[in-house]
Amino acid sequence: MRLQKILAEAGLGSRRACEQLILDGRVEVDGSIVAELGTRIDPETQSVYVDAMRISTQTQKVYLVLNKPAGVVSTMSDPDGRRCLADYVGNRVERLFHVGRLDTETEGLILLTNDGELSNRLAHPRYEIPKTYLAQVRGQLAKDVGSRLKAGMDLDDGFVKVDSFKLVDSTPGKSVVELTLHSGRNRIVRRLLKEVGHPVERLVRTKFGPITLDEQRQGKIRPLRSDEIGELFEAVGL
Repeated sequence: MRLQKILAEAGLGSRRACEQLILDGRVEVDGSIVAELGTRIDPETQSVYVDAMRISTQTQKVYLVLNKPAGVVSTMSDPDGRRCLADYVGNRVERLFHVGRLDTETEGLILLTNDGELSNRLAHPRYEIPKTYLAQVRGQLAKDVGSRLKAGMDLDDGFVKVDSFKLVDSTPGKSVVELTLHSGRNRIVRRLLKEVGHPVERLVRTKFGPITLDEQRQGKIRPLRSDEIGELFEAVGL
């Protein structure tokens, strides 16, 4: 297996970033620096080090989906002692990466895996992975809100638009909407809805690419089925 692929699968960055690690002379195999791209090694018998730290090359791949509750930070540890993703994975020893970060108060679907290559591709804008959200917002929606969001608008960090928008429920004091978009920018759904005059009171991600929550209860974690894993791989060209 090519060395840069092993590094990427270990979560050390994109394939290109891992190639740069090799070119910079930061990677050793069995105690010798390897600075040539395309070098093949046997992950079952050879040891790989980056910056003098050994990386795992024989870990079985794990693919999990969590229905994250509100108040949980999207990290595997928290220096302030807040609840984090590690509190839901049990005694697993694999180094897991979260895919599709959610802010602390947002609930719903978040993927966890030790497959660095898949994680990097799912997060990369070029693959345009759609995410679907249910949002409870303040106030009764004006008729043009959906068309404005689908047409797009300029925010501080650039232009963004939603792919689809649907009103699910509405009362004089609040509304529930479903929207899908490709952007993974920080707090993008909250910012968009605030821009059109409807601050978010509750936000739940229900779908990430082909993966859905369905009836999965809040706080529960489950392994992805083989067909779901295959759909994720297909979505990013693996």
